[in-house]
Amino acid sequence: MDAQKWSLSFISLAFLFITSSSAELLIQQVTEGRGIEHNSSYSLEANLGLTRVLRDERPSSKIVTITSFSVIKERTEPYESSVFEAAGYKWRLVLYVNGNTKDGKGPHVSLYVRIEETWSLPSGWEVNVDLKLFVYNAKQRKYLTVTDGQVRRFNDARKEFGFAQLIPKSTFYNTNEGYIVQDTASFGAEILIVKPAQQQEKVTFISNPPNNVFTWKILRFSTLEDRFYYSDDFLVGDRYWRLGFNPKGDGGGRPHALPLYLYAQGFKPNAVATNTWGAVNLRLKNQRSSNHKQLYSAAWYPIRSGYGVGVNNIILFSELRDASKGYLVNDAIVFEAQMVKVSVTNIVSV
Repeated sequence: MDAQKWSLSFISLAFLFITSSSAELLIQQVTEGRGIEHNSSYSLEANLGLTRVLRDERPSSKIVTITSFSVIKERTEPYESSVFEAAGYKWRLVLYVNGNTKDGKGPHVSLYVRIEETWSLPSGWEVNVDLKLFVYNAKQRKYLTVTDGQVRRFNDARKEFGFAQLIPKSTFYNTNEGYIVQDTASFGAEILIVKPAQQQEKVTFISNPPNNVFTWKILRFSTLEDRFYYSDDFLVGDRYWRLGFNPKGDGGGRPHALPLYLYAQGFKPNAVATNTWGAVNLRLKNQRSSNHKQLYSAAWYPIRSGYGVGVNNIILFSELRDASKGYLVNDAIVFEAQMVKVSVTNIVSV
């Protein structure tokens, strides 16, 4: 019987050891495998709307370090930091080492930020803040970053925001976790002012814009060299465009077909320089009938000049040189670009 009890005790101790080791292994794997460490004590916080991650960078607005932390470990009243300035306003950190009983939903450490000296602000003032609060983990030399992704609206009616459930007390006061080391703990805040956008970028697509047809006649076609030729620039929408081709062919169409491309160039004065949508009917005109060779092309043209879109085989050279077809007349060809849709971008007030 004693042997049986000894066996059961040994199994229980082994189970506890394995469980403890597994927990430590889990934390280590998360640390080494993902680069973002989540302490196992609060890995299931999604229902609270909070995210908690460890990061290397120190808080940018305020850090408060308390030594001999055991002196205040049992206190229920808050510690209020000195006034500090961040983002052009004055603030204090407000810390409850045993949780804010009026705001909390369980045994947690609570931390808040309160705006100060509001008497100096204009009537009806309002400050919108993206708020992050921190607890330093000295064991890992990282800052536990706590946020809920919401923009906090400070005003006369509400001057204090934070997190009642910043970190569970069971985690914070556990010396193995690393938040209290040598009886010292540190807290911090990062305050980013969120200002509503005063302007917006509005992209408008214009169908059949004014002056949207450009015609380019090339003379002495048979004498042209093996290189690219470009038309004059023409303005449609807020941007200049040009046509280009190589009389000896290009890409997969060479040397059997004639290419034709549309190129986006610079912008007219005071235009907003962005990617530009260009939809175009590219044509090799039939000079004796309406039987034109036509290709529809549409693309986003980048801001830089000289980007071309088109086709490397708008017509076969054998058909082009057939005098009866009407495309090459008196050693001249005629290209045409009809811009059927372009985008125009404007900056407008919200």
